[in-house]
Amino acid sequence: MNFNEKLKEYMELLHCTAKELSDASGLSPATLSRYRSGERIPEISSGAFDRLCLAIATLSAEASCEDLSKDAVAESFLDCPDFIASDQELFRQKLNVLISALHLNIAKLCQCTNYEASALFRIRSGSRKPSDPAKFAADIAGYVAREPRGKAEIEVLARLLDCGAEDLSDPEACFTRLRDWLVSGENRRTEEMAGFLEKLNDFDLDEYIRAIHFDTMKVPSAPFQLPTSKTYFGLKEMMESELDFLKATVLSKSMAPLIMYSDMPMEEMSKDPEFPKKWMFGTAMLLKKGLHLNMIHNVDRPLNEMMLGLESWIPMYMTGQVSPFYLKNVQNDVFLHFLKVSGSAALSGEAIAGYHSKGKYYLTKSKDEVAYYRDRAEQLLRCAYPLMNIYRQDNDDALNLFLRTDAQTPGKRRSLLSAPPLYTMEPEYLEAFLRERFVSVEETQRILAYADFQRQLTGEVLKAGTLEDEVPHITREEFERYPMSLPLSGMFLERDILYTYEDYQAHMRQTEQFAERQPNYHVRWTSAHAFRNLQILLHEGQWAMVSKSRSPAIHFVIHHPKLREALEGFVPPVTEEADQT
Repeated sequence: MNFNEKLKEYMELLHCTAKELSDASGLSPATLSRYRSGERIPEISSGAFDRLCLAIATLSAEASCEDLSKDAVAESFLDCPDFIASDQELFRQKLNVLISALHLNIAKLCQCTNYEASALFRIRSGSRKPSDPAKFAADIAGYVAREPRGKAEIEVLARLLDCGAEDLSDPEACFTRLRDWLVSGENRRTEEMAGFLEKLNDFDLDEYIRAIHFDTMKVPSAPFQLPTSKTYFGLKEMMESELDFLKATVLSKSMAPLIMYSDMPMEEMSKDPEFPKKWMFGTAMLLKKGLHLNMIHNVDRPLNEMMLGLESWIPMYMTGQVSPFYLKNVQNDVFLHFLKVSGSAALSGEAIAGYHSKGKYYLTKSKDEVAYYRDRAEQLLRCAYPLMNIYRQDNDDALNLFLRTDAQTPGKRRSLLSAPPLYTMEPEYLEAFLRERFVSVEETQRILAYADFQRQLTGEVLKAGTLEDEVPHITREEFERYPMSLPLSGMFLERDILYTYEDYQAHMRQTEQFAERQPNYHVRWTSAHAFRNLQILLHEGQWAMVSKSRSPAIHFVIHHPKLREALEGFVPPVTEEADQT
């Protein structure tokens, strides 16, 4: 018996109408209708599933027809063969990541696995579940393992499966690893991305500035006693060369922007407890001096190393003085390179892959040599692509233009939000909400105008495609510990305007009513509430935007496929507090 059939059985047993169950559970009639038709199944960890089970148990006690506990109801639902819960969503995300990462030909995939293209599309979109997930995963894995793959594709697949390329040389071994990965409940990409997002969520630029005394920091003017050129050998001296380069640049009179690139492994350097602190201090001095950094990140490395590098750059991104780039073509796996150039110094390094500790590094202040290396670095920069676009308050017009233009583009969009979206709140309710909190007339007008912009933007999006919002559903107890604030990151309002719990519930109801009126919009209530200072907007296959609400308010629009796919496959962890709701 499937989930919807079990639900109908309970309703018949209790002589319960859909309206009575909707009122008792707090679920909207539209949501309950989707459950009854089999179109949707609630997540096992969601507030919706919890409320549904409790409502059935409560109605049972009131009817005195059968003694049903909430746990007994939940267990009976979990026995339904189609109740795959959160594993189903993870399976869908992994399938999409695999297809996107390997650029699989859908027509050929369907032909070789005997699946109709329309059925595969519905499985990928989440509107349909494979009748036999294990067989479906085996069919997909078999197709991928049998098809000839180039070196670059094998490397991508190896990073996806967290193994070496040599582990995939045998088709049978490749099949087994891929099949097991598809059906497993684990997702290393999610774990690695979660670490990065947690640091971004918790980061406070003001606290960071105070911690490193950036606001009182003085840029030294004493000359740095370094010979015109110097050669360094080995890992320890490589770290020394980096610090010497920073000193030479800070103490020079040049204000030329820096260009920096390295594909050297990072994990060994991160093990030294002192080097990251000194490096961060030196880089902070560059920013204090007012220099701009063009950072060419090496993304041709395992995701964990790439995320480690990006984490170290979070404070720099927040300043608006760093422009991140990447090289699109896959780099070779034999030679390692290192090039950092300022207006006064150049640092170049080289090593053989696997022998990083035996590399050689050369630092020079010679005018002619710096000019040579700068020309080389500028050539490299011209070959690079923006890793992400960073929007702060001083370029909010550019952000709004990007969103307006993209709204016309068809596609599937999904958001992971920290509160119900502003565009679902009724205008009159919002105005009264702000009036009750004595928000100034000027600020009220700004917020109302921003809310109107959000409604127009969402309307355009829903004409061209679909939108699903994942919104946390929390109890009053959790709300009292962590109050929610109105989602205003897009207007760069660096303060909280807090809900009451009653306002939060009212906004939830208005969001469900919005979903009932808009066939292309769906809201999914979830118990995952890991990030209270972040929201993620995904235009699948196009871009991903990570928005930080404060400290500072900032938006990162990511186009790079690997990072975008990691965000598309990201499943917010259910916090211990949320899991108890």
